[in-house]
Amino acid sequence: MLRKISYALVTVSLAIGISSCKSAKTMDETEVPTGTGSTEMTGGDDNTMGDSDSGKAMGLQTIHFKYDSFDIDSEGKQALNTNAEILKSNSTAKVQIEGHCDQRGGIQYNIALGEKRANRVRDALKKLGISADRIATISYGKERLLDTAMDESAFAKNRRANFAITSK
Repeated sequence: MLRKISYALVTVSLAIGISSCKSAKTMDETEVPTGTGSTEMTGGDDNTMGDSDSGKAMGLQTIHFKYDSFDIDSEGKQALNTNAEILKSNSTAKVQIEGHCDQRGGIQYNIALGEKRANRVRDALKKLGISADRIATISYGKERLLDTAMDESAFAKNRRANFAITSK
């Protein structure tokens, strides 16, 4: 009998706790990831906040890398030129370049490689005329995978430097 009463009390407590934690968002608000570990509330989708991985960063493109490399290939250079033009036409926008790796390799190695990728992209943007005070960098190593499969196609998607808009 005591066990049944305890079970009933736990069930009621959980139900009360869950109902008190519900969000009070209105239907026209949308959560938009900023790429900085937080979300921002915005009314509607104006496609200006977000990140290049999701396609919601003013048209900025993610730069991909070859295995164990932080060199920017010709396709990456084209994307960088496009990104520089977008940033020049949106002169108050600031970005965070996020360096990522595939799931192979150790944690420390991949953090260092992700940092080299982000810094290489930042330096290239500076050479293209984007002010350094508009660009922040961070490395996530292998912690934020786009594709968790263990094949070359997934690895290639994960080796990247993406752009997150931090302010307009």
